Amino acid sequence: MQARCAVALGSNIGDSHTILEAAIERLVYTPGILLQAKSRWYKTKAVGPPQPDYLNGCAVLQVELPPQLLLDTLLAIEQEFGRVRQQHWGPRSLDLDLLLYDDLILDTPTLQIPHPRMRERAFVLVPLAEIAANWIEPVSGRVIKELVKEVDCSDVHLVKGN
Repeated sequence: MQARCAVALGSNIGDSHTILEAAIERLVYTPGILLQAKSRWYKTKAVGPPQPDYLNGCAVLQVELPPQLLLDTLLAIEQEFGRVRQQHWGPRSLDLDLLLYDDLILDTPTLQIPHPRMRERAFVLVPLAEIAANWIEPVSGRVIKELVKEVDCSDVHLVKGN
């Protein structure tokens, strides 16, 4: 079984650029995961309580893992990079969100695909549109490049030297 999936990456604690690049490398070396595309990094305002700005990006992966096992793998990688879940929407060393998994729509107690808030978040849609502009978000039936036009992108800034 092979599936194409999209993952959002974010960090706002520590050396975020190094952490995000290392997280991509960690994904690449995970059995059953092949990197197809990686966006550039974007500096974005944090959502939630007052905290430092984030670096965000997205990756498109070819995976041989079913959705729940992929999520478990992403959560384990977050923990490897020191992720501690203390505060909802609080600062984090690494955040990996499973956004899309082929055209699957899934709603379980532990996993929702597509990610339930991705259509509202410029910090997800801008980098995703860079690498998967024509991917159809299955709930809305609309392509990513159209969804990004409907969100305020004023706080999403491309990092120089990407």
